Amino acid sequence: MPKSSDRWFSSPTQVYWCCRALLDGRSISHRTEIREVKGWRLAAICHRLKAEYGWPILSEPRGPDNTAYYRLRPGFDRKALRFPPSAQALAEEGEA
Repeated sequence: MPKSSDRWFSSPTQVYWCCRALLDGRSISHRTEIREVKGWRLAAICHRLKAEYGWPILSEPRGPDNTAYYRLRPGFDRKALRFPPSAQALAEEGEA
């Protein structure tokens, strides 16, 4: 059973999707997450990846509603990233 500090209030699928999208060089928004994985916690996922796992995530407001778009800082070191449990397979991909 995971410790409460290990629990995310987003499904593991959403966390994996977010990590994958960012690693693929995409700039993603809440609307993208809703469309692709029926999720609704992108800001929380990105915040936790940045605060607890040290991911170099940038946020850029766009459009009249200042919609946040998230992406990884250019030139980041993938080998230095720490991955949440649900995205650990992505860490192993990067080692291949």
